[in-house]
Amino acid sequence: MADAAPPPSKRKRELAAAGAEASGTEDETAKVAGVGNGTSAPAHFPFSGFKVKKVLRESARDKILFLHGKVNEASGDGEDAIVILEKTPFQVDQVAQLLMGSPELQLQFSNDIYSTYHMFPPRQLSDVKTTVVYPATEKHLQKYLRQDLHLVRETGSDYKNVTSPYLESQSLSIQWVYNILDKKAEADRIVFENPDPSDGFVLIPDLKWNQQQLDDLYLIAICHRRGIRSLRDLTAEHLPLLRNILREGQEAILQRYQVKGDRLRVYLHYLPSYYHLHVHFTALGFEAPGSGVERAHLLAEVIEHLERDPEYYQQRTLTFALRADDPLLKLLQEAQKS
Repeated sequence: MADAAPPPSKRKRELAAAGAEASGTEDETAKVAGVGNGTSAPAHFPFSGFKVKKVLRESARDKILFLHGKVNEASGDGEDAIVILEKTPFQVDQVAQLLMGSPELQLQFSNDIYSTYHMFPPRQLSDVKTTVVYPATEKHLQKYLRQDLHLVRETGSDYKNVTSPYLESQSLSIQWVYNILDKKAEADRIVFENPDPSDGFVLIPDLKWNQQQLDDLYLIAICHRRGIRSLRDLTAEHLPLLRNILREGQEAILQRYQVKGDRLRVYLHYLPSYYHLHVHFTALGFEAPGSGVERAHLLAEVIEHLERDPEYYQQRTLTFALRADDPLLKLLQEAQKS
């Protein structure tokens, strides 16, 4: 088994398969040593002349904005791109230094002991996490567009007769997952690896975590074994893999980040955002996207269910949310009417 790798270096990866949400926030200075990665080298967008066409989605609470734009129009008809802008979490030590100094302020409101200001921080405290999807397809645009959600209850029969055939008909590329597993990409970001081809996995920071603090710690365990698409495929055969992910993932996070297992939420998504088995490790106090009861299934409970009934997830009715424009929603609704 490989030892935990040195602190990973930061890189952008297309979020096409990383879920429809993004968010961010993390812990005390003593625990954050070695958490950060990234580089100060200057960089450039992979396109020129981003012209905003539409705001796909925004959240004042999460301080995030999804923009659709046209790029490279000077050299032709232009191409579609998506830019996601997200305010990064505060770092207590840097903010403390700012407040001890003389920050630039504009008074907005004052009444008795209460006052409100606009503060203009220096460059090192005003960065914006920027994620680029380029070139963007219509599927990407629809994915990030805000739409109403509908809860559906999928029986085991629904999965076999509707969901699974629908997924087979879709061109859902996960080559980027195989690139990670084969060390063709992001090898320097791997925190831990069990190289066993059947029961092993790699543990890697999720791109929604900037690794500057621990409050929003977020890592993903991606299994080496191919052909396990989701929770529905799991049987007792996969228990050694699942136990390895739970135990060794928690141990690796404790070693690297000094966060104990009882401070972690370890779960699978159903439906997942991409169809190669992976497990989410997030800080317990962090309201991570997709951690709600309609999507998240705690790994410890998944293991317990399979120990009691090897075919539990082939038979159980599972509840999840689908966007109003998702073709699968209509297919399931029609199947359940008949």
